[in-house]
Amino acid sequence: MTKVCLVIGAGAGIGGNVGKRFALEGYHTVLCRRSDEEGLQKLVADIEESGGKATGYLLDATKENAIEERVAQVEAEIGPIEVVLFNLGAQVGNRALGDTSYKVFELGWRMATFALFRLASAVCPLMEERGHGTILVTSATAAVRGNAGQHSHAAAMGGRRMLCQSLNAEFAPKGIHIAHILIDGAVDAPDTLGKMLGEEAFQQLREARGQEHDGLMLPEKMAETYFHVSQQHRSAWTHELDLRAFSDLAWWNHAP
Repeated sequence: MTKVCLVIGAGAGIGGNVGKRFALEGYHTVLCRRSDEEGLQKLVADIEESGGKATGYLLDATKENAIEERVAQVEAEIGPIEVVLFNLGAQVGNRALGDTSYKVFELGWRMATFALFRLASAVCPLMEERGHGTILVTSATAAVRGNAGQHSHAAAMGGRRMLCQSLNAEFAPKGIHIAHILIDGAVDAPDTLGKMLGEEAFQQLREARGQEHDGLMLPEKMAETYFHVSQQHRSAWTHELDLRAFSDLAWWNHAP
């Protein structure tokens, strides 16, 4: 029977690399991202060229019923979803309180928290019926530490973390592994950090901290951790972990 790994938020960074890692282990990876059909199909082609199976869909996770309908379609047409990676970002930029409109604040919540709730509502009953399944949730430092200018992001990611804890409390005893993976640092990802900084600044950061310096987290190496967590025996499940480059201070050691 086909095993499916569904990736919500499949860019060229964490999402695409985690999808590729699962495909190498025999999963049919279903990659979903909001935009950039060309980039999506490049990820699919890369997996297929490596001998794996993949399907790509454009998906706006804030659109009503989009997540729910995609889960139903994948289950009906491809196979049972064994693993889900929820990898949506929710960064709306560094904004003072007065510059954060109601709409912008709510957008962060819709992407970070409500979309995860909707995904869980769609996939958890299916996993519960089968008695097993894994939901991997990418998170951020903002889930545990609020900073100036991060009103929407910190509130949304903090909500994501608490939702993961609540899902774990309800569904772990039913055989569903919920893992909250906190990314505490910069990821060498052109689709996310690269777009935020701009091409020139991103390349300068890579030269100063990345590449041979190993000061930026490499998505292909991070994917190994995601896969490892998904394969843990239920007697020793990890619910929460954090990842950072060796040269970065951990979130709890930063000055206020």
